[in-house]
Parts: sequence; C-alpha cells; structure tokens
Amino acid sequence: MQYSIRQVENLTGIKAHTLRIWENRYQFVIPHRTETNIRYYDAQQVKRLLNISTLLQKGYKVSKISELNDEELSREVLKIASGPAEGEAFFESQIAELLKATLDLDESRFEEVFNTCHLRLGFEATMLRVVSPLMERVGALWVSGQANVAQEHFISNLIRRKILVAIDSIKIQPLPDAATYLMFLPEGEWHELGLLTCKYIVKSRGARTIYLGQSLPYPDLASITLQSHPDYLLTFLTTSIHQEEIQQFLWHMRQEFPQVPLLLCGPQARLAAESLGFGTVIPSPQALIEFLSRHLKRVGTNGSKAL
Repeated sequence: MQYSIRQVENLTGIKAHTLRIWENRYQFVIPHRTETNIRYYDAQQVKRLLNISTLLQKGYKVSKISELNDEELSREVLKIASGPAEGEAFFESQIAELLKATLDLDESRFEEVFNTCHLRLGFEATMLRVVSPLMERVGALWVSGQANVAQEHFISNLIRRKILVAIDSIKIQPLPDAATYLMFLPEGEWHELGLLTCKYIVKSRGARTIYLGQSLPYPDLASITLQSHPDYLLTFLTTSIHQEEIQQFLWHMRQEFPQVPLLLCGPQARLAAESLGFGTVIPSPQALIEFLSRHLKRVGTNGSKAL
C-alpha cells in the first residue's frame, strides 16, 4: 500500500516539513515518487519512521538514528518497550507497535502487545494511554478519507472484542443512589469504540448504564428516554460526515428533554457543542473519569444531586 506524506504525518506524529528536511539532510528514508513526482511511502518505510518517532521520544539524536539500519532500530525500540512502564517513550513504543500490527494486519502481534500492556498497566491505563491515542491516529486517517478501510476495521474489531470482555468482567454492582447514563450514537454515527470505552469507565465506577449502541433513530431514543428517566444522556461523536444531521438529532433531544444533561464526547464534541450552544463537552476518557468523580449520584428532579 502507498502512504502519502500527510498519512505518514498522522501515523507517526513527524511533521511533513521535518520529513522533507530529513530526506535531504540524512537520506535515511527516501520516499518513492509517482509519475507526477508526488512523494509516497511504502509500509516498510512507515514502520521505520514509527520506530524513529519512538526513539525521538526517548531523546535519541536524529544524527545517531540515521546511522541505524532497520534491525538496529527495532532492537532499540524493543529495549524501550521492555523497560519500565512509565514515560512518554514507553507509551509511544506501544502505540507504534500496534500501528505496525495494523499496517500488517497482524493479529498475533496485536495480541502480544495489547496483552503485555494489559499485564503491566491494567486495562484502563492501556485504553487511556495506548489504545485511545492509537485510534485517534487511525481515526484521523479514516475521517479524512485517507485510510485503508480494511485496516481500520481490522484494528477496530480487535479492540472492540477486548472492551466487551472487559465490560463483562466488571463485578462492581451499581451504587444504591447511582446516576443512570443513557449512552447512544446518533443516527449516522457508526464508530462505536469510543462509546464502548465510555461504558466501561462509567460501569466500572458503580454508575448505571443503558447502552443503546450505534446509529440510533431519534424516535427510539426519545421513547427510551421517556421510559427510563436517565440522569444523563451521553454520546460520542467521531465523524464530521453527517454533522448537520447529527446536530439536528441532538437539537430535537434538547427541545424534548431539556432537563436531562447532555454529555458530548469524542473528537467532534467541541464543534457540536459550539454549533448547538448547549451540551457539556467531555474531551477525553480522563475527563470522563474526572466528571464521574463529581457526578456518580443520581440527579434530583430539581437538577441537584440526590442525597
């Protein structure tokens, strides 16, 4: 597969102008050229650049990195990956390894890296520090129309399976006065990983969840909201493709259920809140954890927490 310089930038975090400078100064990654002289990179070059990005996080000098061949680069990255589970370089090495597994459609490698992170960090930290940044990079490519959809589906399905197992493994019972979070994706929104991660976070802290999943038609959401009387409505907005339809969907919910707080999560959440003029933006999984620390109890009919 061919990767444009912008795709490589999104995957590795190395800016396009930096890649061009390195091409001239160090020549350790020389891109291919199309017939119209446009740069592109193959999968092996992308994996090399992922390794380089990891070493840069660790403080390696570019001049030193340029002297290493692919095998030596991999060996240095492996040292970081097998070292203490702390510091940005460690997390970057795990993200890079999962990205390489995605590019190669290598399920065994994914399982090895994910399970290592899970054992060393725990499931939640693995999701927050490794998987969420990974999916942000893959998602940026998908939303821009640059990603190979098969690769995005490959990694998404593997991660979805892990989250579902983790959710089923939660043994915590809801607190007696726990708030209820009704969780859904508006019609036209199909990317479920973020919402599933939210469900894991909410459920693992003793709150109640009603999970309705992907692309929910408005009449059905309205009906369930009337029936279940949730304390919060929570959604996760990933795509901008159907932004107008999604905003209309949420606007109707606001008009029909103004008393129920709307929590907007995901990369499109802030834009949606600004356009709509309402909704609480939850920009990251960590922000949701902090929100829950203040809002675990059921909301009273007057909008205050129940005692």
